[in-house]
Amino acid sequence: MTLRISQRAERIEPFYVMEVAKTAATLAKEFAHTAKPMIFLNIGEPDFTAPPLVRAAAAKAIADGNTQYTQATGMPELREKISAWYASRFNVNVAASRIVLTAGASAALQLACLALIEAGDEILMPDPSYPCNRHFVSAAEGKAVLITTTADERFQLTRGKVEAAWGEHTRGVLLASPSNPTGTSIAPNELQRIAEYVGTRGGITMVDEIYLGLSYDEQFSHTALSMPGELGNNIISINSFSKYFNMTGWRLGWLVVPEALVPVIERIAQNLFICPSTIAQHAALACFEPESLAEYERRRSEFKARRDYFIPELNRLGLKVPVMPDGAFYAYADCSKIAAKWGLTGSWEFAFELMKRAHLAVTPGRDFGSSAPERYVRFSTASSMAHLQEAIARLESVVG
Repeated sequence: MTLRISQRAERIEPFYVMEVAKTAATLAKEFAHTAKPMIFLNIGEPDFTAPPLVRAAAAKAIADGNTQYTQATGMPELREKISAWYASRFNVNVAASRIVLTAGASAALQLACLALIEAGDEILMPDPSYPCNRHFVSAAEGKAVLITTTADERFQLTRGKVEAAWGEHTRGVLLASPSNPTGTSIAPNELQRIAEYVGTRGGITMVDEIYLGLSYDEQFSHTALSMPGELGNNIISINSFSKYFNMTGWRLGWLVVPEALVPVIERIAQNLFICPSTIAQHAALACFEPESLAEYERRRSEFKARRDYFIPELNRLGLKVPVMPDGAFYAYADCSKIAAKWGLTGSWEFAFELMKRAHLAVTPGRDFGSSAPERYVRFSTASSMAHLQEAIARLESVVG
C-alpha cells in the first residue's frame, strides 16, 4: 500500500538545523575521546535549566497528585502571575483574561494561525526569520510572504516595506522581536508605525516575543503590548517559558490576544490540546518568586557577557556580524570570505567543513529564508563562556 501524503505536509520543508544536528551528533561520537570533543553552538537552547524553586514546585505537584487537566486556557493563578510580571517588568497593564497558556510557543503560534488565517491568506514576514513561524502559517493553509531585510534595517520589517508588499490577499504580519536568527529587535516607533498601518487595512499584527526577557538594550526592551490604546489591545503576542525562564523541555508558553479572541482560541485549544502540561504550569508559578526572578536576571547578565565577548571575537576573525544583537543568544555571521578561501560554495558546506576541521557545530543560513542564506551561519551563544572561549580558539586555528 502506498500512502498518499497530504499537500499540506509536502509544503513543510525540513528543519535544517535539526538535519545538521544529526550529523553533528554522529561526528560527536567519533570525537568524544579526542582532545577536541564537539562543541555545539547550533541549537538555541539555554545551557541553564529551570532554577531550584521551579524544579521543587514540579516535584511537589507530582507528590501532591496535582496532575489532572486544567482549563484549556490554563491555570487562572498562573495567568495572574504573568499579568503581574508584565506590570512589574514592562510597566504595562495586560489583563489576565487576555492571557492563554499553551503547550509551548509552538502551540501558541498554531492556535493563533488557525484562529485568524483563511486558506490563501498571506502573512508578511522578514527575511531572514525563524523557519517554523512560516510553516505554522502554511499549516493553516496560508502563505508566508518573505520580505528581504537589510542590516541597516536591523533585519526587521519597516512600515514602508509592509505598505509596498501589501496586496489583495494580505492578512497581516508576523514579526519577531528579538529575532531568531539575528538577535535583533524592531525599534518601538517602527513597530507602532507598522501596527498602525496594518490596522488601517483591517489586518492582524502578530509578534513573536519569546526572547523578550533576554533584551540587553533599554531602547528595545519593550513589549509590543505597551503600544498606546487599541494598538496594544489588538496585538497578538506569542511568548514562552523556554528561553528567559529556561524551561525548554517543559513545553509551556502563552498567548496574549484581544479579549474577543480568547473564547475562539479556547475552543480550538480544547479540541487540539485539551490543556497545557499541568505539572509545567504548577512549576511555572515558582518562576515569579523573587528568588527565581533574581536568578533569571543574573543569568540574563551572563548571556549579555557572553554576547559582549563572542561577537567582537567573530568580527576579529573575519566572521562579520553585521548588526550587534540586542537580545536573545545568537550571532548571525557572514562566513562568505572564509568559505571562498576554503573553496566552498557557501554556508551549508562551510557548516559541515567546520564540524570536521574545528569540531564545532553551527547552523547554516539555509533555514532562515532566501535572502543570501549562503552567506550566513548562526552561532548560538547559549553555551557556557568556557565553551565560547574554546570555540574562538578553535576558529582562530582554522581561519586565522
